[in-house]
Amino acid sequence: MEDRITLEKIEKYKSLTTEALHIIKKSIISGKEKEAKEIIDMASNYISDAEHFEKKADLVNAFAALNYAHGWIDAGVRLGVFNVDDDRLFTIK
Repeated sequence: MEDRITLEKIEKYKSLTTEALHIIKKSIISGKEKEAKEIIDMASNYISDAEHFEKKADLVNAFAALNYAHGWIDAGVRLGVFNVDDDRLFTIK
């Protein structure tokens, strides 16, 4: 069922969010380094939290943490901290 949080769904979204994180680390707009560091740190911490919850078989909180991580990344993109153009991984204007 699509309305269930599965380990496969966790792995899919962890992979997408980790890929997005790697891209933004290389796409920081000049003059936005301070903001970028905060966003990258927060997204990294939430991915770490997701992995912790996943190990404890707490898929609901793992999924929530991944959504927070990707939310931080998308916020940075929308606020002009990162220069990306991949609309598969990012919410682009």
